[in-house]
Amino acid sequence: MGETNSRSNSHKHWRFGTNSQQSIQLRSRSSSRSSSPEESSPPKSLMENLMGLLRVRIKRGINLAVRDVRSSDPYVVIKMGKQKLKTRVIKRDVNPEWNEDLTLSIVDPNTSVSLTIYDHDTFSKDDKMGDAEFEISTFIEALKMNVTGLSNGTVLKRIQPSRDNYLADESRITYINGKLVQDMILRLRNVECGELEIQLNWIDLPGSKGL
Repeated sequence: MGETNSRSNSHKHWRFGTNSQQSIQLRSRSSSRSSSPEESSPPKSLMENLMGLLRVRIKRGINLAVRDVRSSDPYVVIKMGKQKLKTRVIKRDVNPEWNEDLTLSIVDPNTSVSLTIYDHDTFSKDDKMGDAEFEISTFIEALKMNVTGLSNGTVLKRIQPSRDNYLADESRITYINGKLVQDMILRLRNVECGELEIQLNWIDLPGSKGL
């Protein structure tokens, strides 16, 4: 009996050792695949079509609609093509200050960007608090001018509110600290009140086709 148990235990130990060896080989192969620079880098075709990155700073909401008893818990969702990003939720505030950056990849500068504000609800569907859109083509054209050496605060372009845009006030493209930014205050539609203040910044991306 003792001899039989000894053989059985030895046999089990031999099988366990084989499985461990196979597991180590699999992990080694997986590690070598994940560390491959060709697989970890973006597809070349994507980088060839990419102009750069647009950083949208969601600064603050102004006089937003009340969707709860006395206030709202707002957050912002931005969309551009198939891209979708959102800010954090700010509790019980109809004049929230996010100062949060959301970054979009830009392939077609003629594609508009949409923004929707929602009221976060725990036990029901989030309520809409208005929406707006903005174009980036004017900002892109200003960037292509490749201006340098201007005085800080120099205004390159002014865009006035009209029926063709969602501006609540004059938008300015300004030279600040060696780069161009565009400030906007957007009036919200499909809601009783509310505005959203944002700022656009451009990021050049190495390896992309650029502007």
